Amino acid sequence: MQNDLLSLEEKIVQMLRTVYDPEIPVNVYDLGLIYKVDVDKDKGNVEIEMTLTAPNCPAADFIIEDVRMKVESIDEVKNVEVKLVFEPEWNRDMMSEEAKLELGFL
Repeated sequence: MQNDLLSLEEKIVQMLRTVYDPEIPVNVYDLGLIYKVDVDKDKGNVEIEMTLTAPNCPAADFIIEDVRMKVESIDEVKNVEVKLVFEPEWNRDMMSEEAKLELGFL
């Protein structure tokens, strides 16, 4: 069972890495915008807490819907709830090393 859960979590992370803010050439996962992913494997429910680089992001609706649709496309997932949060406030220290390199911060 533990291996199945890890497998599903890995699939979710892979899918999150295909979601991009249209203005930033780095995926939302490596940008550090995904704060929490809770998986209820038995029911196929996934709850994602995420933020944006700025509270007034013009692409917010697009990004949130893209996250929901892509994670929901995984066979084992039946329902996805995406919660937008702004605590803690995002900063570039939350980015992966790859994202910092891609954006020229290293």
